[in-house]
Amino acid sequence: MNTYRSYHNEQVKKLRKIKRIVFLCLGIFVLISTFVLIKMYKAILLPNTKVNDEYYSLYISKSDNFETIKDKLYTDSVIINKKSFEWLADKLDYPKYIKTGHYTITNDLNNNQLINKLRSGSQTPVNFTFNNIRTIEQLSSRINEQLELDSITILNAIINSESLKNAGFNEDNIAALFIPNTYEIYWNIDAVDFIERMKKEYDIFWNDKRIKKSEEIGLSPIEVSILASIVDKETVKTSEMPRIAGVYINRLNKNWLLQADPTLVFALGDFEIKRVLDVHKEIESPYNTYKHTGLPPGPICIPSIAAIDAVLNAEQHKYFYFCAKDDLSGYHVFAKNIKEHNINAEKYRKALNKNKIWK
Repeated sequence: MNTYRSYHNEQVKKLRKIKRIVFLCLGIFVLISTFVLIKMYKAILLPNTKVNDEYYSLYISKSDNFETIKDKLYTDSVIINKKSFEWLADKLDYPKYIKTGHYTITNDLNNNQLINKLRSGSQTPVNFTFNNIRTIEQLSSRINEQLELDSITILNAIINSESLKNAGFNEDNIAALFIPNTYEIYWNIDAVDFIERMKKEYDIFWNDKRIKKSEEIGLSPIEVSILASIVDKETVKTSEMPRIAGVYINRLNKNWLLQADPTLVFALGDFEIKRVLDVHKEIESPYNTYKHTGLPPGPICIPSIAAIDAVLNAEQHKYFYFCAKDDLSGYHVFAKNIKEHNINAEKYRKALNKNKIWK
């Protein structure tokens, strides 16, 4: 009987020991699981971004890798917990799926939201703006400043585009394609897509109403842009543009020389010239409107929308001449005959001399 009781007690002790071990193991498991869950929660769901403004712009170029991306984010103190960000990025294989583009990062994004945004290529368009552009080369540089496209690539693509040639554009008049404005464009757009986008905007701009007006004055849309570029460089006063456009249309209708000083400046390639001299009028160039009748081969700048619409809505009058006012205000005086014009021109020359503006 004592032997049985002794055996029973031993079995009870063993069971208690096993229970303690099981409970201990369960406790350790719960602790480890809790630790892992907390770590995963922090790494996945806890807000981990901090930005100073409404949003932070992250630009990822073709040459970037995970290291350079981290450098950008860490340098600008966008990531709060670096270790958790890197841990989840590794788990989600983000370093293998980097996509170029412009990404906006706001406050309090968790790592999962941020990495999924970058990994999926869910980028935000940028505002691409251009105005006051003289040449296609200058436009290419402006594109390079705002988009990932390099200036040489886009310049070559514009000049050699078969679709643009089929649409009537060439190396001389290609500037007429671009309508100065602000456009929402993906930062990493390629050259072909960029050209297609600009052609689409051109077609939207040249709606039925504008095309009808161009037909009424006997000019094609490209010719309107060429004349508008001259108007743009004749005056900074928008209110005067329709009247100046009317002068040039009167000359075109009479088959007169346009004699537009800005075309000489373009032909000379010296955009610092403030006073056109007789010697400038001797330059051999198809852009010399003192020697060649009609419009020059292409725009002398990328014309503004205001100048294009001024040509389309040119003032109907009998003026054939105009000259800058002698008060150097930027406004002009207009004349119907050469006698009136010569009087105005002499006043202006005296004003230039008085202010020692010789060239």
